[in-house]
Amino acid sequence: MTERTTDDRQGGADADVIVLGSGLAGLTTALALAPLRVLLVTKTPSLYGGSSLLAQGGIAACVSEDDSTAEHAADTVMAGAGLCNAEVAQGVTAEGPDAVAFLERHGVIFDRDATGCLLLGIEGAHGKHRILHAGGDAAGRHVIAALAKAVQDAEHITLHNSTMAVDLAFGQGSLCGLWAVGADAVCRPFRSPALVLATGGSGALWPATSNPPEATADGLAMAARQAAVLADLEFAQFHPTTLLTDQAASGRLPLLSEALRGAGALLVDGDGRRFMVDEHPLAELAPRDVVARAVWRRRQRGEDIRLDLRPALAKRGVSGFPQAVAACRAAGFDPMAEAVPVTPALHYHMGGVLTDARGRSSLPGLWACGEVATTGLHGANRLASNSLLEAVVFGRRVAEDILSSERHDVLESDLPVPELPARGASTLCLELQSALRALMGQALGVERSAPELEAAIARLQELQDRLPAPLPGRESAADAAEIRTWLETRNMLLTARLIALAALQREESRGAHFRRDFPMTRESWSHHIALTLSDLTASNEGPPLYASG
Repeated sequence: MTERTTDDRQGGADADVIVLGSGLAGLTTALALAPLRVLLVTKTPSLYGGSSLLAQGGIAACVSEDDSTAEHAADTVMAGAGLCNAEVAQGVTAEGPDAVAFLERHGVIFDRDATGCLLLGIEGAHGKHRILHAGGDAAGRHVIAALAKAVQDAEHITLHNSTMAVDLAFGQGSLCGLWAVGADAVCRPFRSPALVLATGGSGALWPATSNPPEATADGLAMAARQAAVLADLEFAQFHPTTLLTDQAASGRLPLLSEALRGAGALLVDGDGRRFMVDEHPLAELAPRDVVARAVWRRRQRGEDIRLDLRPALAKRGVSGFPQAVAACRAAGFDPMAEAVPVTPALHYHMGGVLTDARGRSSLPGLWACGEVATTGLHGANRLASNSLLEAVVFGRRVAEDILSSERHDVLESDLPVPELPARGASTLCLELQSALRALMGQALGVERSAPELEAAIARLQELQDRLPAPLPGRESAADAAEIRTWLETRNMLLTARLIALAALQREESRGAHFRRDFPMTRESWSHHIALTLSDLTASNEGPPLYASG
């Protein structure tokens, strides 16, 4: 694939809209913004990066006669543990069929049976079969491949790959662009009156995750530095069944999709006994937080917890789950002959930049969609396979809103030169990242408590204080890799501190947030916690800020 870029333009490039991030939300937004001039900026070497590419479960949508969008919305709200915006859930699920049609128009081919009917799967907390797949459990790869081609063919989109965003720029109260560093280590301004954050999640902050290494919370941190309102940061979903490999303590673990359990895969202990039947009426198809805690607690006791894929493979064959089978075999397991070891790992961050139903943030000129945003759809616990749906629906909503919005002029003087690291900062930054991940695993894992959270907040501040001091951007002699490492470390430290603060403030257990010292859900906490950067330095005795809905 040949990518059209303008990296050689001195001083950056002007555009009507900048889209930051090339996952499903970013690609959808960029395509839907035609005929506006769009600058698509991504730090990955190509459009084949980010968490969307790795999605296995598929996309949830009401496309069968025995289902209804009202039922899909009800399942979404139920999984969200009291914090979903019911109106948003109803709207997003109602747009599900249109989202599927949008993907099909852009080349996505969903799996069908011999008669041409869509093959629909079921996953945890869904009441009906409504999960569409493409290439079995390779849905993300098929969807991104189709939309990437459409982006390459779109004349209104200019791509800047291998380009790391440094910071957003605001002038006279509105967004005016951003600074970014390309592969040549030159920091350039990109001027635009509108910018869409579609930068993905925060999985790289944890020691074990299903996310790719580029999920370093860049968009969330950049918005926070501009005092954007953030919400639901304490709600980080752990997928209960990632394949336990030698990388369990230091990197991305292969995801064993919930679609496997939807097709009959069973969780068993070391004696081969199913244990989820004792935990929840839906057993293996219980909400993810329930399954994740059940697996985690048993593993903490030293039990050997495994997923038996054989019932699912007997039902749908290896072709139904090619990625899961390949991952097992690459790790030295034969899923046709044995159950494979699994462990929970960070999978999806429900928290992010707070937006309204159009994707607008609290900052003029800044929109957000996809995992970086919190729209009210997911609440305290995302319903399986709703993330791809949200990415398409809100990507299109954001584009529609921008197309109908007035745009202001941007002056070059509105973009002051940012600060960048000195040469040689990478070694210390990587040490800080390692320490950060260890803290997140200890204090902000499947279960939390006040003493651990308080210690983590103090330690994270110490790590923040050790971050190498920057220089004015024009004086930095660091190379592109050094700059990226420093920027990602800065973003990770800020985001981790905000997540820990939100988790400490929520003194209850709800959805994906479980406090050992407050194990019950409390009606008085049936609201969202909203934070801004100023809350990190506010008195611990002051009340938290609350967002509506």
